[in-house]
Amino acid sequence: MEKAELIRNIALDYDPKGDVLCISFGKPQEADDSDITEEGVIIRLKEGKIVGLTILNASKRYS
Repeated sequence: MEKAELIRNIALDYDPKGDVLCISFGKPQEADDSDITEEGVIIRLKEGKIVGLTILNASKRYS
């Protein structure tokens, strides 16, 4: 089982024009890889760890 890591800072950035919500865990940083779910959520990875999420069509999902 992998050890869980406590995240102290979560940054949110919403672009209303593109309807995109970006969530960064910890200090915002560039990802070196990503996966996309069937629901259109992009999981941003750096060195195999999740550093953030990008949610497309955010207002349609969570309004």
